[in-house]
Amino acid sequence: MNKNVKQGIFGLALVIPSFLLLCFVVIAPIILAINESFRDDNGNYTFQYYIKLFTDKGMSANILFTLKLTIISVIAVVLIGYALAIYMRFSSGPIVNGIKKMYMIPMFVPSVIASYGIINMYGNHGWLSRLLLPLGVDSIPKIIFDYKGIILANLWFNIPFTTMLLASALSGIPSALIESAKDIGAGRLQIFFKLIVPLTYRTMLVAITFSFMGIIGGFTAPFLIGPNSPQVLGVAMRQVFSVYQETQLASATAVFMFVLCSFMGYFYIRTMIKDDKVSSH
Repeated sequence: MNKNVKQGIFGLALVIPSFLLLCFVVIAPIILAINESFRDDNGNYTFQYYIKLFTDKGMSANILFTLKLTIISVIAVVLIGYALAIYMRFSSGPIVNGIKKMYMIPMFVPSVIASYGIINMYGNHGWLSRLLLPLGVDSIPKIIFDYKGIILANLWFNIPFTTMLLASALSGIPSALIESAKDIGAGRLQIFFKLIVPLTYRTMLVAITFSFMGIIGGFTAPFLIGPNSPQVLGVAMRQVFSVYQETQLASATAVFMFVLCSFMGYFYIRTMIKDDKVSSH
């Protein structure tokens, strides 16, 4: 065998274990879930579980609740993360240094501990209520066991990663480029929309994609902090599977969530390929 063939075989030998692990951990469960979602108790193929998923009042409410929660959370995460990244990039001082040292901390706090921390802080008898009670505030808006609590948890979990991505992209913009734009009379809004956004929107798409997939598939915080009804799809799927023993409906819910994430992934990949083709020309 010549050198190229040996290198090819060696490359395949390195890739095959990872590919087999991917098939066993990811691809095989997806295929099994899809197959189970289309089969009834008698083994016949049917669409009844998908029909139930979209026609049952409880499940349809869960879908709308999940989509609403995900969209609001992703928008809030990107806006806050972008604002923090821009502030750290173009400002200086002790406040900026403090933010740079602290904004990554939530990434190293386990979700269970963070969720219980949010409950102890914002619950009806939590620390916030105790601090406001001497000021004459008897009650605060309901946060725990409500969608607002889940949004708060989503911000806690996703802002650090989003800020890190966007801060890295902003750090790649030369300061000389910003100063040149200022020298020719460009204002702050013009610099932002015509210079900063075009140079960082690819990273923003990455942040949006990962935030969307993480939030829509979230379980720990919605399970501990969210309301009993409606529920996010991850918690509802667990209840359908473990409480009601409807494995086919749970599989249909999982497939639906996978399709939603696939659409988001397709949009991201298509945009990246389109931009690469434009830049190559």
